[in-house]
Amino acid sequence: MRIIGVNIPDNKKVDIALSYLYGIGRPLAFKILNELKINLTKRAKDLTSQEVGAIQNFIDKHYKVEGELRQVIKQNIGRLKEIQAYRGIRHLRRLPARGQRTKTNSRTIRGNVRKTAGSGKRKAELK
Repeated sequence: MRIIGVNIPDNKKVDIALSYLYGIGRPLAFKILNELKINLTKRAKDLTSQEVGAIQNFIDKHYKVEGELRQVIKQNIGRLKEIQAYRGIRHLRRLPARGQRTKTNSRTIRGNVRKTAGSGKRKAELK
């Protein structure tokens, strides 16, 4: 089954299956299903075509998801970079932007740079 261009897994419950969409997590999935009065215990494969259409229409009308949301986020980061805000500069330098420490534990954002010393022992030279 496809919703907004994303393949939804069939064997998962509807709330978990909806969280496969970028921009929809579990709490928002619960909110959408309660609003549309769809049973939370249903599996995604058991949804009727009317229910799938209702979910898709509701998400289109009320929320930005997938490509549209990614574009908005990219524009926001670009604006921060353009006005040289602190967070924008952190994004430019590819450093953590939300106050995390950088002396240790920022390897994932920096690209896993490891500069550690060896044991100090030299290997025996080959003759």
